[in-house]
Amino acid sequence: MTTEAMTTLKDGYTFDGATLELGVALDGETPAPDVPIAIPLGMLNRHGLVAGATGTGKTVTLQVLAEQLSKAGVPVFASDIKGDLSGIGAPGVASEKLTKRLEAAGQEWDPAANPTEFYTLGDSGLGTPIRATVTSFGPILLSKVLELNDTQESVLSLVFHYADKAGLALLDLSDLRAVLTYLTSDEGKAELEGIGGASKATVGVILRKIAELSAQGGDVFFGEPEFDTADLLRVDDSGAGIVSVLELQKLNQSPALFSTFLMWLLADLFQDLPEIGDADKPALVFFFDEAHLLFADASKAFLESVTQTVRLIRSKGVGVFFVTQTPKDVPEDVLAQLGSRIQHQLRAHTPNDAKALKATVATFPKSDYDLESLLTSLGIGEAVVTVMDPDGAPTPVAATRVRAPESKIGPMSEDEIKAAVAASDQQKKYGTAIDNESAREILTKRLEAGAAEQEAEASQTAGSQTAGSPAGGSSTAESPTAGGDAGSGSDRVPFPEEGARAPREQNPKAEKKDDNLFSQVVNSSAFKQFTRTAAREIARGIFGTSRRRR
Repeated sequence: MTTEAMTTLKDGYTFDGATLELGVALDGETPAPDVPIAIPLGMLNRHGLVAGATGTGKTVTLQVLAEQLSKAGVPVFASDIKGDLSGIGAPGVASEKLTKRLEAAGQEWDPAANPTEFYTLGDSGLGTPIRATVTSFGPILLSKVLELNDTQESVLSLVFHYADKAGLALLDLSDLRAVLTYLTSDEGKAELEGIGGASKATVGVILRKIAELSAQGGDVFFGEPEFDTADLLRVDDSGAGIVSVLELQKLNQSPALFSTFLMWLLADLFQDLPEIGDADKPALVFFFDEAHLLFADASKAFLESVTQTVRLIRSKGVGVFFVTQTPKDVPEDVLAQLGSRIQHQLRAHTPNDAKALKATVATFPKSDYDLESLLTSLGIGEAVVTVMDPDGAPTPVAATRVRAPESKIGPMSEDEIKAAVAASDQQKKYGTAIDNESAREILTKRLEAGAAEQEAEASQTAGSQTAGSPAGGSSTAESPTAGGDAGSGSDRVPFPEEGARAPREQNPKAEKKDDNLFSQVVNSSAFKQFTRTAAREIARGIFGTSRRRR
């Protein structure tokens, strides 16, 4: 490149405030240590994209950004699809190859681990389990997850309302199934009619949708103790941001589970975080690795939720970076919101690849580079960069040699992760599942009590019929063979003293028993305790969540 072009790049990436160092500009194939390429720290909430073909260094670039954010006191949340991001929690390892790269770029390198928490959804991995209750989701968000129509959503809202009024804690999917099953049973149909009613067909569809979500792993995600998203905003004693790594190696087996979690997480943060506008640094930055898996076959509701969140959550101080193979993996409405672009090598081996390459080039600002040629010739750990400057304008397009991370490239061992999790306060807080009494247990007791009542009534009815039968019908009991004494006949069926009462007289008594049973449950200390557990501050924002305050 010409001296003038290099000067333009240097001026374009010189900022007054704090920055994250991405690397140094490339002058042809040679790194230029005197032309650093950086992102203004205060612009991280304008979101970004890290893209490139497999094996070009995207995850390492993510690691470079995440560890610098941590050092700047910004908490980070990153999804770990391949299992190779865990190395951010361990110091880097020197090598001859690394030394040559550092010398060429003029980078000072001090191996260091970052404060890291490892999480997993439910109990499906090595990390601390993340769970949420059905109640905290609320009917609107859960309806999006289940892809219900308007009628089904309104029925689900009625069910949530009924459960809240009846003190039935909806902690996991089995609780929701229990309430739906109860309201369509003989014992509960009167209560269903009392809240507006619903057809069995509609309830049946909802139950099937719940079963589908459960089969994809939803049953391990819903439950207690519920994860407090404020725990993602922590810094350690030295002021470094905690890097929260979510293990997602099984995402291919349960894509609905991750999209469910993500919708809840972003909605919950949006609801809880205050408006801060444009701050000196973000409150939290998300990195979603292998984002093409996130958006592949995603529901319309999920895409709408992510698009809306990316548009609005910037004012809460939250940045979102998507890491994927090509920009076309990200929906256009989301892509339009991303201010920073870090594009690693693309390959054009097929007509579709060539088409994707042209589309990618068209999304960059005009520059002196032949981007089609440059993007197909970049080496591993090199990228084409443009970011948003503090004035909101794109910086000049820059071919960049990305800096090396100071944490370990590659995964930590399983034993190292287990040791880190065991020593974590988060594991002590969330590691053990809690099985509080909830809607399923309460309704099971109620149904069992109802079945016992019906059995008692059936026995009384049978006794009434025996007492009212013709005299000839008891000839066997009164025959000499039976001993001659009707009261001593061993084959005679005894019946209760009030067995002759008509069914009309029995119904009020049965209803009274039901009332007594209900009163006992409602007034019990256990019921009151679990009602408090289930109580939620109803704050229906644009995402329709209900969140328990701590």
